[in-house]
Order: sequence, then structure tokens, then C-alpha cells
Amino acid sequence: MSLDDRASDHVGRNVSSIPLSDPHNPAEQSIGGLVKDATSHMSTLVRAEVELAKTEIIGEVKKGAIGAGLFIVAAVVALYSSFFFFFFLAELLDEWLPRWAAFGIVFLILLVVAIVVGVIGYIVFKRVRAPKKTIDSAKALPSVLPGGDKGAPVDLPGGIGAAPRR
Repeated sequence: MSLDDRASDHVGRNVSSIPLSDPHNPAEQSIGGLVKDATSHMSTLVRAEVELAKTEIIGEVKKGAIGAGLFIVAAVVALYSSFFFFFFLAELLDEWLPRWAAFGIVFLILLVVAIVVGVIGYIVFKRVRAPKKTIDSAKALPSVLPGGDKGAPVDLPGGIGAAPRR
């Protein structure tokens, strides 16, 4: 896909840009004006980076969704074809055992497999815990942001921050 094709895919999107040269004469501009320009350029840069990330991720998400859909179709086909395998197994056992016993054995095999998988799933599910580090970090976030309460340093996951004053 060429650059022109990608550009035509995103027609109608307006992404701001940061001017390459300062339109104002920096010698005549006050510190406040320079800070205002820097803030506005930073905001534009962040918005442009977010837009770029969205554009790149959308294509990858589409590929992932198609792949996931194909895996789901394959799983459904495998699930339905497993019925025929177990029917085959029962018919094979029917060669040596009475028919009722062959189908009973296949049923018991499936029942045991379902119970074992269910117990393993239950054990794995019970091990799921809340994301403690993320919760602690989110609770401490206001204290490390500009304009937040200033206070004594506190150990945060991933670094040192400031605890709110009480």
C-alpha cells in the first residue's frame, strides 16, 4: 500500500501540525507567550501522536479480528466433527462389546473428561486476583500529578512519588 493509498483511506481526517518555524518573533515575545506556544505545540503533538497510534492500530486490529474469526470457525467445525469421532469410537467398541456397553463407555469417557476440565478450570479461575499494583498506582496518581496535593515522598510501584498532605 503506497503513501497515497493510505492518505486516501483517511480522507476527511484533519490532523493538526506543528509549524516548522516559529510564526512569531521570539525576541518580541514574552515568557508567558512562549510558555503558551510551547503548551499548545505539546498539545498538538500529543493529539497527532494519538491519531497516528489509532491509525496504525486499526489496521492491526482488523487483521486480528479476521484471524480470531477464522479460529472460531475452525473451533466450531472441530467441535461438530468431534461428535463423529465419538460415534466412531462407540461403533468400534461395538465390535467387541454389546452396543449399549460401547456407547455407555464412550459416555463415561466424555463425562470424566468434562469433570477433569471443569475442575482444572475452577482451580485456574480461583487463582485470578485483582491487579493490586495497578490499583495502588492508580490510587497514588493524584499525588504525583502537577496540581495534586504535595506531601512527603511515598514509594509507588515503579518509582518515588508524593503522598497527599492531611
